[in-house]
Amino acid sequence: MQHALLTPDANPVLEEHPNLTVKIGNYSYTVETRNGQSAYTVSDGIGSITLPIHWIFGRHSQTWVLERDGVFYESQVSFFRRDQALATTPGHANIVPHSLAEAIGRRTSHAELLKCFNCHSTDATEGARLTLDKLSPGLSCERCHEGAGRHMTDAIHDNFTTLPRSLKAMNAEDTANFCGQCHRTWDTAIRNHWHGPADVRFQPYRLMNSQCFLGSDPRISCTACHDPHKPVETNLASYDAKCMACHGVARKSDPKKPDPKKPDLAKSDAPDSDAASSVPASIVKTCTVAKANCASCHMPKIELPEGHAAFTDHEIRVVRPNEPYPD
Repeated sequence: MQHALLTPDANPVLEEHPNLTVKIGNYSYTVETRNGQSAYTVSDGIGSITLPIHWIFGRHSQTWVLERDGVFYESQVSFFRRDQALATTPGHANIVPHSLAEAIGRRTSHAELLKCFNCHSTDATEGARLTLDKLSPGLSCERCHEGAGRHMTDAIHDNFTTLPRSLKAMNAEDTANFCGQCHRTWDTAIRNHWHGPADVRFQPYRLMNSQCFLGSDPRISCTACHDPHKPVETNLASYDAKCMACHGVARKSDPKKPDPKKPDLAKSDAPDSDAASSVPASIVKTCTVAKANCASCHMPKIELPEGHAAFTDHEIRVVRPNEPYPD
């Protein structure tokens, strides 16, 4: 999260690719980097517009927010790590520019800018006002732990009476909603009627769709698998222990004759039930196929439409061949 937004002088991706070009329709796009500064140019073969790149969203694959005459644009093209090249920004495929100004990218509203900068940087907003001159790239402690800045200042003077907000007491549902401020909550996805593989990016929403998600069970929360203070772990086998926290022990009773005295997690439809936190792992179904690399099967990679990337689907489930994307 520290690299959610980069500054032009700290962008190794563009330093390694100082001359990027692509032609889309009637327009050619060039991103040139020299001496730590990058410029975005769009041309129709007759004229051109060149804008400096100040705000870089993403560490590996990147989209840029550009400003021209006080108007902000989401760049029409982005850099994609998998292809090591420029291509149309996700969500822009249906945009047909009719002028050089329109070809820069999608014009963004003030409300959208507030959300974008608030999730990718620190101190970029004050209420409904953009404060881009004060922003710090990426997310600092203060972004999640209210009071962290004051605490660090006081600590310099050996004053430890102020403490930042602790998040340890949050249950799984609260954690999903907290992380979902940027990664999108279940409520947000439902209200906006988002459907299809594009919503695979919204991990809290997908996780809460899982049959095994119970809002009070800490074993199925975002932070049960991910440490927000560390880079995301890409070794899928490392998550096996998290899966086995629930599925590590076989049922002791015959699954065809469930013990009426014990709750059945598979049939629980109460997301806010506190049953899961007190239910022993011995009653949870175990996988009959394997006991390793669980996420590779039960959390498949889904190709993001127009995204030139595949995302891990956080809707945990039994995946069957040729089944449609569950939505």
